[in-house]
Amino acid sequence: MRRAAVVLTGTLGVLLSVLLGAPSYAAGQATIAHVQTSGGNLQVLVDVPPGTNVDLSGVSATLDGAALDATATSARTGSTVERTAVLAMDTSDSMASQGRFTAAKQAALTYLQTVPADVKVGVVTFDSHVSVALAPTTDRDQARFVVNGLQLSHGTLLYDGLQTAVQTAGTTGQRSVLLLSDGADTGSSATLAQVAGSVRSTKTLLDAVSLGQQGSDLTALRNIATAGNGVLIQSTGSALSGAFRREADVLASQVLVTAPVPSDFTHTQATVRVTLPSNEGQLVATALAPIEVSQGPAATPTLSNPNASTGLNTPGWLLYAGIGVLALGLVGGAVLLVPGKPAPLTIADRVSQYTARTSGPAVVSQKPATEPVLDQAKAAAASILERNQNLDQRLALRLSAAGSSFKPSEWLLLHVGVVIGAALLGALVGVGNIWIALVFAVVGGIVPPLYLRWRARRRRRAFDDALPEVLQLLAGALSAGLSLPQAVDTVVREGPDPIAGEFKRVLVESRIGVGIEDAFDGVAERFDSKDFAWVVMAIRIQRQVGGNLAELLKTVAGTMRERAYLRRQVNALAAEGKLSAVILSVLPPGVAGFVLLTNPSYMQPMFTTTLGWILLIGAVVWLSIGVFWMGRLVKVEI
Repeated sequence: MRRAAVVLTGTLGVLLSVLLGAPSYAAGQATIAHVQTSGGNLQVLVDVPPGTNVDLSGVSATLDGAALDATATSARTGSTVERTAVLAMDTSDSMASQGRFTAAKQAALTYLQTVPADVKVGVVTFDSHVSVALAPTTDRDQARFVVNGLQLSHGTLLYDGLQTAVQTAGTTGQRSVLLLSDGADTGSSATLAQVAGSVRSTKTLLDAVSLGQQGSDLTALRNIATAGNGVLIQSTGSALSGAFRREADVLASQVLVTAPVPSDFTHTQATVRVTLPSNEGQLVATALAPIEVSQGPAATPTLSNPNASTGLNTPGWLLYAGIGVLALGLVGGAVLLVPGKPAPLTIADRVSQYTARTSGPAVVSQKPATEPVLDQAKAAAASILERNQNLDQRLALRLSAAGSSFKPSEWLLLHVGVVIGAALLGALVGVGNIWIALVFAVVGGIVPPLYLRWRARRRRRAFDDALPEVLQLLAGALSAGLSLPQAVDTVVREGPDPIAGEFKRVLVESRIGVGIEDAFDGVAERFDSKDFAWVVMAIRIQRQVGGNLAELLKTVAGTMRERAYLRRQVNALAAEGKLSAVILSVLPPGVAGFVLLTNPSYMQPMFTTTLGWILLIGAVVWLSIGVFWMGRLVKVEI
């Protein structure tokens, strides 16, 4: 799209624009700015010289020479085509000289006042950092607030700023960028060729306003403007407002031509020609533009229907449904890993087994396995654990501490199933994004061990809370004349869980030859209970040297009650410190996450610059040190 040149008010403005080398519109000159097809209608935005009066009722259009039933409206009254304009503003320190920055902000405000109300305007600034100061919006008050608040800094990342401006303009409708700069690029990661290619490939209209550049710097801006089908305007600070006003007038004077695409039209590209009668004569605009065809038997597939060439019309939700079904299948498989109750033997099975034992070797009809696949999976997991005894022992200890009925091989299978199911759920949530699937898989690998620890911690707390009462019950049974195994059996029948279940295991182990003190040591080890370890030590000493075990257990129970009371009192006194430690630990990352979600551009330098990475690493290190020492200060051992 061609833009207007810089002019000032009256005759002096015209002479100055000529001296500055800015182009001006001539009679008969018009340009097609944007072409799109929507709902079977061809919509064409045409740039006409500002101040030209177009006879909208006489506008005509052709498509590859075929006349169209065209209607025309002024874009000033509101366009049905989405229009986006981005101001790419140089905020380097050099803009402070000769009042350029003040003039630039005033020119931007003039642009906002002149541009049509339906045009979304965004602001991108670049110095040593690139920032999207304002996402494209029609809220002019917000835009004026952002422009008034712009500040200067060192550096000029011109090419990176242009890349960001092109991305900010989006991918739909008419997109234009107005660049203002007074210096050369000083270290962008993008090159001039990359920026020009990006502008050209996205078909973004781009005009550049130069403030004092010369030589190769001016040539670079001209190349960028040429890639964007725009113009290079050489201006001064005092002429900026006029230049920006003319840029806004170009958008305000656009004409929207709408015409239905013929039903028999099958081409994907065509020459669009628009003729506009005006007070300056006939204005003619011509362009070769892509045409999206949605009707007719020979319709060529478009981007909105990528499966048309294969004859398939696959709905978008099918991917989600497929992943969901697969995830449900894996979850169902994991549920099948939960061990169920064995099926009771029938009378015929019992008779067959008895006959096989009494009549010597015979062919015994065994009951076929009801879950061969599950049995094979368990056998494979068991073979893996056999080759890794340390893992087998650790899993067995953790499952026992958590009170789980799973075997180590079954838990391993369940763990793998959870990881796979979480990965598929992540792929479903992230629409096939591999990184989101990996994050979910990692979470799926962490959750089962955390669940076991939570179960073990809850059982340990219940064990410690009930231990004084159980010791009192043991002491009462011993005082009544029962032996220690009989007293333990009393706890099994009358005590609370989980102690009753563990004492039942003690009795079973003692009946198969394990010493009762050793069996009690196993309980203390599984629950990692120092209190019960002291009780076992007292029982062992009493059985070696003699004494009144009932009185000893009563004394130990009383001591435990006093320690529990003291522990609760200390926890109450330390609650404020613990809460303060939690708040101070969570507040910095919480605020950082909130700002990252609400204003990503503000946090972008933290992750894209060397200084930002240094500050981020330093913050993590010092926060970790602070969390460690606060945790040590509020942790009181009783």
